[in-house]
Amino acid sequence: MDIDFSKSAHGLIPAIIQDSETKNVLMLGYMNAEAYQKTLDTKKVTFYSRSKQRLWTKGEESGNFLNLVDIKNDCDNDTLLIQVQPVGPTCHKGTDTCWATENKQEYGFISNLENTIKTRRENADSEKSYVASLFKLGINKIAQKVGEEAVEVVIEAKDDNDDLFLSESADLLFHYLILLQAKGFQLNDVIEVLKSRQK
Repeated sequence: MDIDFSKSAHGLIPAIIQDSETKNVLMLGYMNAEAYQKTLDTKKVTFYSRSKQRLWTKGEESGNFLNLVDIKNDCDNDTLLIQVQPVGPTCHKGTDTCWATENKQEYGFISNLENTIKTRRENADSEKSYVASLFKLGINKIAQKVGEEAVEVVIEAKDDNDDLFLSESADLLFHYLILLQAKGFQLNDVIEVLKSRQK
């Protein structure tokens, strides 16, 4: 990789640390050429500490290493994106990230939808909420609704109307997310099962 360490007066470039699985940004550090090479050699992320004025392998005291997965250089050859598997919390203050955020898997819109379903369930007294009304009817009704939507997806899959197929697919996914929460789970629990089956 053609990395330009000369752009900084001290030969340091930013290294953005990202969890290889969750894709969350964990921290920002700085590397010189020696820290970069040590990272490659040991497969544990090593920085140049500006406060200690020396090489510093993350986790050398705490045991919370950042195990190297991949390194990418940016378009100007002066910033690294380093994907890692973190061992324990990343921040020296004991949090998952240096922004005090939880390093959990998020799925964008789907995670937002799961949060909306949870909120509607918790506010079950709302008469206007379709989700709240389903939870009031109980697990049997929710499971029945998932079954009905699954049959409709199969029927639409055999026709040529893509709009109807996608609409019924959205209904199925929505009701399945409700069923998961009714059983005490979220989509991530299912994804963990799928990951365990990977060969």
